Amino acid sequence: MLKTGTFLRGVAYPVSMQMTATRTETVVRSFMNRTYSWMTAGLVLTAVIAYLTASNLDLARQVAGLRFPLLIVQLAVVFGIGFLLPRINGLVAGILFMVYAAITGLVFSGLLMVYSLPSVYLAFGTTAITFGAMSVIGYTIKRDLSGMGRFFLFAIIGLIVASILNIWIGGTALSLIIAMVGVLIFAGLTVYDTQMLRNMALSGIDGDNAEKGAIYGALSLYLNFINMFLFILRLFNSR
Repeated sequence: MLKTGTFLRGVAYPVSMQMTATRTETVVRSFMNRTYSWMTAGLVLTAVIAYLTASNLDLARQVAGLRFPLLIVQLAVVFGIGFLLPRINGLVAGILFMVYAAITGLVFSGLLMVYSLPSVYLAFGTTAITFGAMSVIGYTIKRDLSGMGRFFLFAIIGLIVASILNIWIGGTALSLIIAMVGVLIFAGLTVYDTQMLRNMALSGIDGDNAEKGAIYGALSLYLNFINMFLFILRLFNSR
C-alpha cells in the first residue's frame, strides 16, 4: 500500500514528494534570506556613511568636490561585479558590493545637505514599504515575468533620456512625471528581480555559486531600492 502524507484537494501525495517540496522551499528561503541580508547590510552601510559624512562639514565639502570621480568609480564597481562574478569567489564579490555601498553613502551625503531630514526619513519609510510590498508580490506571483526583461531595459533607457532632456528643458511638471514614472519602473523591477531570484534558487544553485548569486541579487535589489528612494524623494520635493 502506498504510504501517503496529507491530502490536498482530494489528491494524496507521497511523503517523498512532500519532503522534496519542503526541502526545495527551504533552499529557496535560505537563498532569499541571504540575498536580503546582503541588501540590508549594504543599505545600512550606505546610510551610516552618508550620515557621518554629512555630519562633518569639512569632509562633506571634500566629498562634494570629488562627486564626479566617485560616480565614475561607482559605475566601474557595479559593472565590474557583473563582469567578474564568474571569475571571483563569494568573499570578493561581497567585498566589492560593500565597497559600492560605501561609495554610494559618500555620494548620498549630499542629499542630507540639500533635503531636510524629515523628508529623507519619510521618503525612506515610503520606499521601504513599497519595496517590501513589491518583493512579496514578486515572490508569490504565479505569472511568468521573464519576458518583461526587455521592456524594463527600454523603460530605463527612456527614463535616462528623459532625465537628461529635463536638465535643459526643466519644468516642475516634467520633473514630476519623470519621478512618478521612475517609481513605477523600479517598483516593477523589484517584482521582476524578486521572481528571477526565486527562479534562480529553484534551479538548484548551491555552494559558492549560491553565495555569489545572492550577492548579485542583493546588488540588483539594492539598486532598485536606491533609485526608488531617489524618485520618491524628488516627488516629496521638500528642500
